[in-house]
Amino acid sequence: MNIYPSLMVVLEANLKKEVDALAPYCAGFHLDIMDGIFVPNTFWYNAQQVNEVVKCAQRVWIHLMVENPLSFYDQLFLPDGSLVSFHIESCVDIFSFIKIIKEKNGKASIAIRPKTPISEIVPFLHSIDQVLIMSVDPGFSGQPFLESTFDKILELAAYRQELAMNFAIGVDGGVNKNNIGRLAQLGVNDCAIASGIFDEKDHLIALQNLQKIVGLH
Repeated sequence: MNIYPSLMVVLEANLKKEVDALAPYCAGFHLDIMDGIFVPNTFWYNAQQVNEVVKCAQRVWIHLMVENPLSFYDQLFLPDGSLVSFHIESCVDIFSFIKIIKEKNGKASIAIRPKTPISEIVPFLHSIDQVLIMSVDPGFSGQPFLESTFDKILELAAYRQELAMNFAIGVDGGVNKNNIGRLAQLGVNDCAIASGIFDEKDHLIALQNLQKIVGLH
C-alpha cells in the first residue's frame, strides 16, 4: 500500500520542514484543492499557491474538490506521473478530462463521494488509473471514517477482479492505525492520511507505524 501524507492540516510556515522530513519515507504527498463551491470549504484554491507546494513536494497526488476541475487543472504545473483525482459529481466531460490528464503524463483518478454508488463509475473503469473512494464527506479534515466504505471497497474490488483490470483503489478520509490494516486486506492500494499522521507527536514515527501495519516495514 502507498501512504500519502495529506498536507491539508500542515501550516504553510511548516510545509517545507514537514515535506523534507517525510519525503524519503513515503510514496508522495496528497494535496486537497477546494473552491468553496463543490465543498463548503476553501483550501489551496489558488493555482499559483498549489504550484509552489508542488515544487516543494515533488511527488504528488492532487485531489480536485472543485466545481470545474478542468479549468483549475489547466493552470497547474505537475511532474510526470502525478496522480490527479477529480470528482464524478463535478462539472466535467469525464472521458475528455481523462485524456487530457494522460496527455500531460499524469495518472487519472475518479473520486466519488460517500453517497455516490460504485455503479456510476463502472463505465470509466477501463480508462482510469485509480478510483478514489471518499470515506468521509469531502471538505474537512478530522472526520470519522464511515464504516459503509468497507462495502464499497469490496464491491469495487470485485469489479476489478471480474473485469481483470489493473486500476488502483484509493481511500481518503479518517484513515488511521485502527482501520488501515483492514483497508490493505481488502485490496486498497493508496491512502491519503492527514490526522492519522499529523495529530501524532512524532509525524515520522506515526507514518512508519502505519507502514508497519500494512507490511511496508
